[in-house]
This record gives sequence, structure tokens and C-alpha cells, in this order.
Amino acid sequence: MFMTRRNFNFGALALAISGCAASPSLSPSTTALPDDLRPIPNSAYDVWVANFQQRARTAGISDDTLRRAFQGTGYLPGVVRRDRNQTEFKRSLEDYLSIAVSDERVAQGRDARRQYASVLETLEARYGVDANIITAIWGLESFYGARRGNVPVVSATSTLAFDGRRGAFFEKQLIEALRIVQSGDITADRLVGSWAGAMGHTQFIPTSYQAFAVDFTGDGRRDIWSDDPSDALASAAAYLERNGWVRGQRWGNEVTGASSGTIIQPQENGPRFAVNQNFRVIKRYNNSDAYAIGVGHLSDRIAGRGPLVTPFPPDENGLTKDDRIALQTRLTARGFDTQGSDGVIGPNSQAAIRAYQASQGLPVTGVPSQQLLSGL
Repeated sequence: MFMTRRNFNFGALALAISGCAASPSLSPSTTALPDDLRPIPNSAYDVWVANFQQRARTAGISDDTLRRAFQGTGYLPGVVRRDRNQTEFKRSLEDYLSIAVSDERVAQGRDARRQYASVLETLEARYGVDANIITAIWGLESFYGARRGNVPVVSATSTLAFDGRRGAFFEKQLIEALRIVQSGDITADRLVGSWAGAMGHTQFIPTSYQAFAVDFTGDGRRDIWSDDPSDALASAAAYLERNGWVRGQRWGNEVTGASSGTIIQPQENGPRFAVNQNFRVIKRYNNSDAYAIGVGHLSDRIAGRGPLVTPFPPDENGLTKDDRIALQTRLTARGFDTQGSDGVIGPNSQAAIRAYQASQGLPVTGVPSQQLLSGL
């Protein structure tokens, strides 16, 4: 089953890595979940589940597994809402890298690389995948294990299968999630993940888990949910190796002059990158050029290499990243908190801009501009 690990678009990834769709706790309790990710009554969903369970029995899922796995689960309206909205979400490569390769993510990545050096170097020797690449994937997928998600996977995948937009895909994920419980790799109450069913430190969907997950610790279980990330890191390395990773080759690099080979420039007038087979293998993990560049560049920063050399052009509002950081800093200093100054104008910054504009009697647009920056 050599397939893209998950069929989520760039927008879904950008939301996930900025921490909007995950919780820092892996507790099976749903008390920390927002209201729309808690089960609500839905009679049509209940009928669908009853019919699905017959199909699951035909596929070899036992009555005991079905009873344990569906206990306390149900229809999650927020899962459908997030699935519908993700296709509308877009970021520039500059904004994406500001989140994916933030100073915090680099610093924590270096700490994680040191803390798990023995495991990561063993994996590099076994699978041929650069230890810094494995660490970078861990960093982008779950912020080094801090944001593994606590949405019950059976509820999430059954809701999406019932919803029908990608019904066949998510029914397959649901069947494989039930097989995971049936095999004893994880108990039903600990089978948690993101709103779309991606699980553990390295955010495997159930089909990818079944195909690639590894019991690195030798305890008889492929436990990618554990506080110990060893099985999850080994699983990511195995995934890349089996999808064609070339031992000893980098993912690619930024180019500033003439260069041969495959060159991509995801953002007009921005940095250019020479990419290779390993870049394409990273895209098997998530089929996005931005994601693969994010993994590669984060791995380089973790290894001690410097930031990109080529500057990004001003955005559609004529602002550079430094301008946007200055805008956020000045708004926050005036009492209009942007919840951080990373140069990414997201919902918090837009709300702060609107509040400031309203306080000044200006047209309330939420749009940053040079005029707004000057006024501050």
C-alpha cells in the first residue's frame, strides 16, 4: 500500500501545525474538547453505524471489538465542519515556513534531537533516513509530541464516513482503526488523534499505521500514542524507507543562482529550491511542496544550518514580514493583542486590527496596510 499517508490538503496541514486542531494532552478524556467535538444525538448516524457494523463483521471485526470501540462514541458535528472548511484555507509559503520553522520549533527540535539521539541514530542506521528529517517530521506533525490530539478516532472516522464527502476513504480508515483495537496494539479508550483520525506523535492514519507502524521497543505493541515516541519515530522512518528514501542524500536545498536538476519556486519571486527523490518521498507523507520544504528546511535548521538566503517579496498588501511583525508588535503594545508577533496575519491579528480600526473611527476591514502601520 504505497500511498500518500493522508489525503489532506495544504490548508489542513497549516491548521494542524499551528496548533489549532490538537491538544497538548493525550488523555483519553474528552473534557478538554470543544463542544462541537463532543458527540450529539443523530438518528441517521445511528442507523448508518448499525448498517456499518454488519459490514465490519463481514470484514472480520468481532462483536466484542465493536462493543468496546463504539462505547461512548458518536456523531461529531465539528469534524464535518472542519472537513468542509479546510479546502478554503490557504497560506503563502512564507507564512507557512514562519509557522513550520519558527524559532521555537527549531529550538525544541534541537532539544528533541539531543534527548532521543540514541533512538534517532539507531533508526538512521537501520532505515537510512536522516535523523534530522525524522525529527522534523515529528516536529511538524505533533510539535514533538505535545499536540497528538485527543479526539476519539472511531467517532471521527465514523462521522466522516457517514457524512459521505469522502465516505469510502473514511470507512476504510474506520475498519482499520477497529483492527488496531482488535489486534491489541491499543485499547479503545486510548485510540485518539486529530479531528480527521490522524494518530500519535507522527500522525498516521489507520491504513498507514497498519502498513508501516513498527514495534521498535519490542514490547509486542506498535504504540505510536505512548509518551515514549520511539515506536512512532521508527514508524515514520520505516514509512519513508519503504517509499523509496535514498540513503545518504539530502532532501534538496535552496539555490541562489543557475542550477541543474529539478528546480521549484512555490512562491513567485521567492526562494528557489533544487529538489530530488527524497523530496518526493517526503511528499508521500503529505502531498504538498510546502510541507516537504518545511520538513527539509526544519531538518536543516535542527542540524545547525542557517535560514533561507533569498527574501520573500512583499505580500498583496505591500508589507514585508518585518512590516507585519512590526504591525503585530505595535497593535499588542496599544492593547490590541495579536497573540504573538510572527509576521503571519491570521484570525487573531485580523481581530486585533478590526478592534483598533473601530477604536479610531476607521473603516473596519481587518486588513493590514502600510497606512495602518504608519498610523501605529
